Amino acid sequence: MANEFVKAKTKEVRKSTIQKAVIIALAYVGVIALVSSGVLGYQYSSVLISVAVNIIAAVSLNLVTGFLGELSLGHAGFMAIGAYTGALITLHLNLPAPVEIFLGLAGAGIMAAIFGLIIGIPVLRLHGDYLAIVTLAFGQIIASILNYVKSITGGAAGLNNIEEYTTSDHYLLVLTLVVLSVLIMSNIINSRYGRAITAVRDNYIAAEATGICIRNYKIFAFVVGAFFAGIAGFIFAHNVGVIKPSKFDFNMSINILVFVVLGGMGSIKGSIIAAVVLTVLPEALRGLSDYRMLMYAVILIVVMLFNNSKLRKRLVEESGLKKLFTKKKGEA
Repeated sequence: MANEFVKAKTKEVRKSTIQKAVIIALAYVGVIALVSSGVLGYQYSSVLISVAVNIIAAVSLNLVTGFLGELSLGHAGFMAIGAYTGALITLHLNLPAPVEIFLGLAGAGIMAAIFGLIIGIPVLRLHGDYLAIVTLAFGQIIASILNYVKSITGGAAGLNNIEEYTTSDHYLLVLTLVVLSVLIMSNIINSRYGRAITAVRDNYIAAEATGICIRNYKIFAFVVGAFFAGIAGFIFAHNVGVIKPSKFDFNMSINILVFVVLGGMGSIKGSIIAAVVLTVLPEALRGLSDYRMLMYAVILIVVMLFNNSKLRKRLVEESGLKKLFTKKKGEA
């Protein structure tokens, strides 16, 4: 009986691995075909990088908000730390580009993770609204510090002439970073650490009764989420070439939270789809001029109402798309 169970699990893991490999291969082929054929054009080729940044940011926030169940409104602060750390590293090093990119990515992620640990130890004792308010304050504190330390960060003027290592000309590098980030996050969530994190979300009293150290797993989720937010910040900084504290404000944190909520709390696939759609949508509506953001807001409201309606459930069940919109037990 035990051998049959092991064989079944091995077969399931192998099937899942093959599916992921096929999806990754199709993503690479699709992006290369669209860019090289000129179908996307310069405008939408540039949007690809913004899509990548938002995917990594949304998936990392989903670990804290969706899987851990704690509302964080300071994700833009971690992105700012990663962006400034990576930019300072590449600006002050005179090394080959691959070395600078590697060191910049490592520095951005690690520095954001350190701040995630520093803020996580005292803050994660809180729950709900209290945690949301404190993380919101953390984001504002980071922006204030970046404004104040002019000798390092350039103050309100920010940093200029940042090496453009993650522009649309380097879309394969950015796509690789997105794939690696999503795969790592997915594997963490499907591991025993991820199961412990979701157990804390579902019932922290029962989780603690079974021997799960709630505090440690909360800090772990917060640190991992901050690390990947730092990676997203690095890509953002080395795409635009100019960063200012004002770019990492409360609105950025709310935008990332919208991706998570719209895609579904605790769904990596949902976060990816929402990040892609909501990043491309404003560009697609650009022809509406002054009414563009109004239409964007209306579409958001309609989609949220549809997601929570009985009509959506009926359409999903009747169209045979239930497997796409639901996840198996233990899956992200």
